Amino acid sequence: MDATAVTTGTEGKIWGGDNEPLKASYGKMMMWFFILSDALTFSGFLAAYGFSRFKFVNQWPIADEVFTHFPFLHGVDAPMYYVALMTFILIFSSVTMVLAVDAGHHMKKNKVIWYMFFTIIGGVIFVGSQAWEWSNFISGEFGAVETKGGKILQFVNAEGEQVAIESFAASLPNDRTRLTRNEALWYESESSMPDYDLAEVVEGFKANPDLLIRTQILTESGEKTILSREASLAKLESDAVGVVQGANLVHNEYGPPLFADFFFFITGFHGFHVFSGVIINIIIFINVILGTYERRGSYEMVEKVGLYWHFVDLVWVFVFTFFYLV
Repeated sequence: MDATAVTTGTEGKIWGGDNEPLKASYGKMMMWFFILSDALTFSGFLAAYGFSRFKFVNQWPIADEVFTHFPFLHGVDAPMYYVALMTFILIFSSVTMVLAVDAGHHMKKNKVIWYMFFTIIGGVIFVGSQAWEWSNFISGEFGAVETKGGKILQFVNAEGEQVAIESFAASLPNDRTRLTRNEALWYESESSMPDYDLAEVVEGFKANPDLLIRTQILTESGEKTILSREASLAKLESDAVGVVQGANLVHNEYGPPLFADFFFFITGFHGFHVFSGVIINIIIFINVILGTYERRGSYEMVEKVGLYWHFVDLVWVFVFTFFYLV
């Protein structure tokens, strides 16, 4: 007996039936699900950052004093300028992505190519800028002294301007050596050593009577507390345990280590999303050049990657607000 094939009228349709949920294709709906789940992840990270900052509200670093660098302008105090430029570039890349999607709707291949090219360039510049910012954050600029309780002591002159350790540290004979894996306790290599030890900093501080110590505790006006000369000397001699230069997951010359931990984790996680978006955009860009979507008669893939790119841009707006503005 011959088998009878039954047709339902949904052959060739991913969803099946006459209607598509929310009038969205399967691919776009899955992209929205991914965006929603990723938004919840970022929300959790930013909420944890908010709670931690509230716990150390009187000690949290001031963004204008941390992110002051600008490429090719060494020694120029430019608080937040480069971060603002990075943000503008990323938002502008979102605009070019909108234009690419619109050009795809009108089946204008050449315009899609150009607008996606500009989007990719914007993403590459942003990722490179973030790597440069990480480099400056890790290496530090002024250096500080860490106390027994893990607090940070910074150095300022009589005008309240922060002073780098290298500008006043004394040069003392020492035989410090960095322990290797075979020599260190528990067979772990010692982390990189600071350029100056505590004794050199203390002696240099004593030799410069105009120097004062600034703690990480904020006053009611939102400025860090500056100690008197006598209190600075007493604090340095009784409570200091080591020199900190730059920031990592354990030590942070700008303030509580949690600030550095969250900075590396959240901006790194977002940077990975931008990098992934650039790679995906490049793949779609190549397909557009090859005419893949022109032959399909639809540039929906451009629209789907556009949704992801807009999400990445929107997340950065929140990261920028939490880390740099608030």
